[in-house]
Amino acid sequence: MRGDDGILRCGWPAGHADYLAYHDREWGFPVRDDRRLFEKLCLEGFQSGLSWLTILRKRENFRRAFADFEFERIARWRGPSVERLLRDAGIVRHRGKIESTLHNARCACEVADEFGSLAAFFWRFEPAPAERPHRITPAALAKLTESAASRALSSELKARGFRFVGPTTAYAFMQAMGLVNDHLERCEIRGEVAAARKRFRVPGRRASGRT
Repeated sequence: MRGDDGILRCGWPAGHADYLAYHDREWGFPVRDDRRLFEKLCLEGFQSGLSWLTILRKRENFRRAFADFEFERIARWRGPSVERLLRDAGIVRHRGKIESTLHNARCACEVADEFGSLAAFFWRFEPAPAERPHRITPAALAKLTESAASRALSSELKARGFRFVGPTTAYAFMQAMGLVNDHLERCEIRGEVAAARKRFRVPGRRASGRT
C-alpha cells in the first residue's frame, strides 16, 4: 500500500495513523529492553480474540494499569490487584488474562535471574537465515502464522510456566520485537529494519544476576 506520503508499505496498517506509526517506528525493529519485551508478550495474550489495533489503542492504559510492565513489581501483586484491574475500563477486563500477566511476571523474574535478562533469553530463539523464506512476499507471509522457532519458544515458555504463549502468539511476538524481519520485500521500512538488525548486538548470557 502506498500512503498519502508516497511511502510504499505493508498493507496491514490500512491507513490508520496510529497503526502506520507503529508499522514505521516499532514493528520489526529489534528490542532488548526487558520491560518492552515483557509488555509485548503480555499484550499478545490480551489480544487473543481481538485485533492488535484494539490493543494498540489501549496500550497507554495498559502501561498505567500494569506499572509500565515492570515485571519485578507486578510479580508481587496478588488478588486485590486483580480485582482493581477488573474495574479498569481502560484495559481488556478478562480475569484469566489479568491473572496470567501476574503469573507470567513471576516466571519472568525467574528467567531474568537465570539468563541475566529477558532479552538474553528471548534472543536465543532468533532463527538462522536458512530457516527463513528466501523472500517475504504476501504469499510467504500468509503462511507465517508460526514457525519452528516460534514453536520452540512457545514450548520453552510453557515449560517455564508461562501462560497464553502458544506458537502463533510467540511468532507474532518475534515479528514485533525484531527477531525476524517480516516487512514485505517492497515495503520501504524493510530496509530500515534490516539496517537496525545489522547494528543490533544480541544480548549475551551472563552466569547470574540481572542486567
